[in-house]
Amino acid sequence: MPRGSKVERNSVSNQQHEIKYDADKLNVKSAAVKDAKKDGSNQRKEIEKKIK
Repeated sequence: MPRGSKVERNSVSNQQHEIKYDADKLNVKSAAVKDAKKDGSNQRKEIEKKIK
């Protein structure tokens, strides 16, 4: 993968900008994304399932 490519990764790190990105994408608050991550997985698909 070339450096700097805009590819959405499969996992969400604990960095604030990644949590905010997912919260904006799912139209929820950052706290909801953090709570979904605490339930076990940091995989993007799993977090989306828990929020929806």
